[in-house]
Amino acid sequence: MRISGELPELAATVLQPGFVGTTVPDWVRRRLAEGLGGVALFARNVESPAQVAALTAQLRAERPDVIVAIDEEAGDVTRFESRHGSSRPGNLGLGAVDDPELTEAVARDLGLELAHAGITLDYAPDTDVNNNPDNPIIGVRAFGAEAHLVARHGTAWIRGLQDAGVAACAKHFPGHGDTAVDSHHDVPVIGHDPARLDECELVPFRAAIAAGVQSIMTGHLLVPAYDPELPATLSRRILTGLLREELGFQGLIVTDGIEMQGVRRAYGLEGATVRALAAGADAICVGGDHADERTALRLRDAIVAAVRAGELTEERLRDAAARVRKLAAWTLRTQTAIGARAVADAAGSASHGIAVLGGSAVLGGSAGHGIAVLGGSAVGQAAARRAVKVTTTADAPALPLTVAPHVVEFAPPRNIAIGAETPWGVGVPLSRLLPGTTSVRLCADDLAGTSDPVAPVLDGSGARPLVLVVRDAHRHPWVSDALARALAVRPDAIVVEMGVPVAVSGGVHVATYGATRACGQAAAELIAGATVPDRPKQALAA
Repeated sequence: MRISGELPELAATVLQPGFVGTTVPDWVRRRLAEGLGGVALFARNVESPAQVAALTAQLRAERPDVIVAIDEEAGDVTRFESRHGSSRPGNLGLGAVDDPELTEAVARDLGLELAHAGITLDYAPDTDVNNNPDNPIIGVRAFGAEAHLVARHGTAWIRGLQDAGVAACAKHFPGHGDTAVDSHHDVPVIGHDPARLDECELVPFRAAIAAGVQSIMTGHLLVPAYDPELPATLSRRILTGLLREELGFQGLIVTDGIEMQGVRRAYGLEGATVRALAAGADAICVGGDHADERTALRLRDAIVAAVRAGELTEERLRDAAARVRKLAAWTLRTQTAIGARAVADAAGSASHGIAVLGGSAVLGGSAGHGIAVLGGSAVGQAAARRAVKVTTTADAPALPLTVAPHVVEFAPPRNIAIGAETPWGVGVPLSRLLPGTTSVRLCADDLAGTSDPVAPVLDGSGARPLVLVVRDAHRHPWVSDALARALAVRPDAIVVEMGVPVAVSGGVHVATYGATRACGQAAAELIAGATVPDRPKQALAA
């Protein structure tokens, strides 16, 4: 069998590794010159939009058509605004409003911001149907629990983002919504039969394909109805048989992080990479945890060795590389046509090209089409306000409050997909609106072993209004128990649920459908009855 000498370049083309730092490391420059097809940015690579634009210009100096990807869901999961929290509400909030035109506008607004920073591929939207309220990893990242609602908002999000020149990526195929296991740690099993999967999980993906989504991300999920042995990322029956042949998707198939335990534990980094490509994946996302040159070289060399050993055909590798190049060409062509590439290139060549307009620093000299260095998304904040739902009882305090309250924020274990540095909460924005507001954040250890579990919750409140802030209270018994005990003493308390609102409690129950900066601001405005300019540098508590 004749083996091409192009193999190392082909193998490098299908990799999307991460790296450490806010400028491009020398090793990434070298590998781009040798054929590396793309990179993935994480929160550690982002300081500001202007800095990202300079970074991506450095990447394009080595390879003009490089794919620059980011996992920016514009919600609780945010990399572009990770330091301050997203200025948009996230998917569940958009689904709660259920206005597809608004969803499209929010995604277009995000897409322009990303495109002007030189980003070409966004690993979003999440098109999972979150019909299991105990799901530990999806939750507010989904548009909702009903397949057709998710489908119409997923397609609106895709249209908005791609109209702005950034390739969208529907995830996590064939659907991560109905599971209580996080694939970062283990392999979730989706045990439904083909008929149920067809009428629920696959509905948003079918709609995304019809809408022209440029890429789809695989889920590290075992779906026995399609393949009883291999998780979707490694299954030819699912990626080629179902996604390519049955659903007709011809765009880029990219893996979820290949270092996640859902595939790595059983097959290792190299083994999972080779198996994913053989199954039909075109690009390998890696570098959330393994963000170094050695990992990139290990995977490149493993792919080359697999072709030489007959474990992966050269034809399959060439097909994958061709799809990577096709997506790169689409983003270059589209961003050039709308002028985003010129803005991004200007950012990389002129650090002085920052103008202060309308109270925000904007790169490129246009408040509508430049890069906001400070501030946030006006359409995103408006969407967050529309998403808020209020339920009152006979014990409800009058709103807006006229007395500064005491705020207690219950901090559950962090969803691993959400950056540890990403702030959330209501206490900080409320303190700006109602000076004198006090706040405390409690975790399970703060309440464990106390003779009076409700005391830490009520301490500091006195006779003042009490605001209790939770995230997915129904999934954390210690939170729901503390909430019930506190409400038995203070039935007039305001409860703010910043996760999936399964249960309603409190004198006033405020559902924000997300814990982004925009959601916290919207809840604070409701409680205080006033608005202030959103200032991301006064960040919420992480």
